Amino acid sequence: MKLAQSFSEIVDRIDSIDPVAYGKTRNFESGKVTQLSPYISRGIISTKNVVESLRSRGLPNNQLTPLIQQLAWRDYFQRVGQHRPNLDREPLRQEQIPVSHQQMPTAILEAKTGISALDRGILHLLETGCMHNHVRMYTASIATNVALAHWALPARWMYYHLLDADFASNFISWQWVCGVSRDRKYFANQDNINHFCATRDRNTFLEVETESFPLKEIPSVLQPKTRISLITTPVETEAISINPHLPTCLYTAYNLDPHWRQDQEYNRILVLEPAFFERFPMADHTLDFVVSWANKIPGMQVYWGSWDDLANYCRGKKIFQKEHPHLKFWGAETDERDWIFPEITGFYPSFFGFWKRAEKIMATW
Repeated sequence: MKLAQSFSEIVDRIDSIDPVAYGKTRNFESGKVTQLSPYISRGIISTKNVVESLRSRGLPNNQLTPLIQQLAWRDYFQRVGQHRPNLDREPLRQEQIPVSHQQMPTAILEAKTGISALDRGILHLLETGCMHNHVRMYTASIATNVALAHWALPARWMYYHLLDADFASNFISWQWVCGVSRDRKYFANQDNINHFCATRDRNTFLEVETESFPLKEIPSVLQPKTRISLITTPVETEAISINPHLPTCLYTAYNLDPHWRQDQEYNRILVLEPAFFERFPMADHTLDFVVSWANKIPGMQVYWGSWDDLANYCRGKKIFQKEHPHLKFWGAETDERDWIFPEITGFYPSFFGFWKRAEKIMATW
């Protein structure tokens, strides 16, 4: 995936989306995916922006529905995150069973599982921060349902490396795969992976019929395990300069919207709190991506430190933030995020209840 270097390039990508081709091919590693995920996750654009652009073309709903449904999954995850703030450590519905250990399968860390699509996907993730969604599901299934690792650490490892690392999407997806948020697990055999990833692997531990899952024992290649430590490298920043006569907009790793509150002049500060990154560590390439897009916003200053310390310099004027369940700055007024279906609020235990409401709204468009 070639990363966009400007907001206009992102707009070009939105304009070039073929929703019909997307619906038919998105599950294939070489499919016509949008390549918008990092920019949506980081709040540079919103799901609403994409849907409004698609609808402006005058295409019928049936052509748009597959893509809108996938975008709606993102909004659904965010709504769940609002009500379940500990998704990285607590199961949505039930505990994972069975579990053999709470470490990382070494073969996944080293991209040496013997499943070529998986291994190249892991290497690509480590190098670029990108991984196709279907390959993410394969990785999660092999780590939790085949190697029997507890989901929390592998999910945190993937979150660490992803440019589009979204708290809710990532951890709920891992729970979905290993049967923590629902009553069954996700498995894929070698034929399935070969089909969607254009590989020709044979004689792997996944070359079984789907009825053979779960496997009777952990394959030998997945038995070695490793304890890992995920650490965020602090960002070197210059001293912040606050204009006391201006209100302040606080940006985060999940709000890098270049058009947010552009109606007047503000102090604009990207706040990177060490305490947040201790709980949700990010790889260097991920944090570099965040900072690089923040620096594209005119007047932006980057601050590495606690909000408590910075708040002393911002008192006396209005302070604004965008809603996020894990990034809340006391004393700041909160702007709502852009939603495709702002009418749908609250907690839905499953996406399908959420989607039924969405379909009714789409019928009025």
